[in-house]
Amino acid sequence: MTVKEMKKRAAIMGASLVFTSVASAQAEQGVTVTRVGSQPSATGSTSNFTGHVRVDSRFQGSAPSRIGGASVTFEPGARTAWHTHPLGQTLIVTAGAGMVQHWGGVIQEIRPGDVVWIPPGVKHWHGATPTTGMTHIAVSEARDGKSVDWMEQVTDDQYPGSR
Repeated sequence: MTVKEMKKRAAIMGASLVFTSVASAQAEQGVTVTRVGSQPSATGSTSNFTGHVRVDSRFQGSAPSRIGGASVTFEPGARTAWHTHPLGQTLIVTAGAGMVQHWGGVIQEIRPGDVVWIPPGVKHWHGATPTTGMTHIAVSEARDGKSVDWMEQVTDDQYPGSR
């Protein structure tokens, strides 16, 4: 075997080792399943919500992912404060009846199966109707570790049916 052939074989073996190491590392990462009930429910903070709000199944991707979210249940009349998301937010309504509004816009009713997209930086709120609770899955990405900027509460004058 010539020196040239030995170098070629060594290069192929080295490449094979690198590929095997990468494939092995990827296989070790695998799929993660977080079982329902494995995390305690949390109550929505009174500084960010009006009324009774429960947050379940929080999730946060691992770097390089920036995605995170949760299942959020609003009792009748409960709602978020005004807020924005630096990279936007998607809501997937799973139960009940709710409402969403962007600053200066009309209030829109949302129901199970509806998917709501709120663009980056758009000031908005969402929550249940005055008479019916609502659950949605909220998904957003973080920029520099931050996925939401909370603002002032939605006033009773801004929320229909609370007067």
